[in-house]
Amino acid sequence: MTGGPAITTVDYHTGGEPFRIVTGGAPGLPGDGVLDRRARAAVPGSAADRVRRLLCHEPRGHADMYGCFLVPPDDPGAHAGALFWHKDGFSTACGHGTIALGVHAVREGLVEAPPDGDTDVRVDVPSGRVTARVRTEGGRIRSVTFVSVPSFVLARSVEAAGLRVDLAYGGAVYACLPARAAGLAVRPEDLTGLVAAARRVKAALAGHPATRHPGDDRLSGVYGVIFYDELPGGDGHVRQRNVTVFADGEVDRSPCGSGTAARLALLHDEGVRDPLVHESVVGSVFRARVVAQTPQGVVPEIEGMAYRTGRHVFELDPDDPLGTGFTLR
Repeated sequence: MTGGPAITTVDYHTGGEPFRIVTGGAPGLPGDGVLDRRARAAVPGSAADRVRRLLCHEPRGHADMYGCFLVPPDDPGAHAGALFWHKDGFSTACGHGTIALGVHAVREGLVEAPPDGDTDVRVDVPSGRVTARVRTEGGRIRSVTFVSVPSFVLARSVEAAGLRVDLAYGGAVYACLPARAAGLAVRPEDLTGLVAAARRVKAALAGHPATRHPGDDRLSGVYGVIFYDELPGGDGHVRQRNVTVFADGEVDRSPCGSGTAARLALLHDEGVRDPLVHESVVGSVFRARVVAQTPQGVVPEIEGMAYRTGRHVFELDPDDPLGTGFTLR
């Protein structure tokens, strides 16, 4: 893309986690459906991969940047498709990004919404069709409910790097364990230890049969490791604090949308029927509940909110020796 067109984006954060939506200058993203587009985009050195690097890596991004390309939906039943990306590649799901896409679609007039009421923004993502239910009051967006793909437990008490983890799918595969099992707590001062432990767990589970998706191997493999602390609950809800470490040591500042879906599947499997108040390592909150059971798994709804942080025009000087950039961790 050296010397190519400028790339425009609109940026949001959901619970503190960034989300960069490409609105202009994206490369061609061919494929037969969103999941196939992801596979093609993820080929190292592809045009899509180079733009991902440009927008994620320093000096234009950072090691924990997240964003998406907008693509056509799989069929007219959805408003749009999305290819989610981070510094290491392309993910199969992104709940915080889906929430941001809902806000973006309504604020920019891409989907018509009444001044008062709920508007469903349907998005095809690599893991399936998801919905961002945008609630408006007096013409202002107040909240967004992310309706996930069916979520389910894959395995319990799997040994990994000397720890025992539960594996669940919420649009991506997550390994979950109490932070205390690693001698840690979900707090900023333990973040270095949590990232190191997550990397060990993920490496130990590489290729493990318990991490296989039962229906589509393209959705297999551990995407993130979720450490959680139990917190005092309240009337009619349970409360946990989590940190999700995904890809290669990236830390989700939000409570993680698809990770929350995986946590709900595990809690439901344990007989918990109360809603989950899910806090992040920075104190932001998602409120989540199971709203249906299907043969494929439980259907989670996760409520949060996204806020626009800016609009950007990015370019690559053809003489820049750093090219599409670098990351430091």
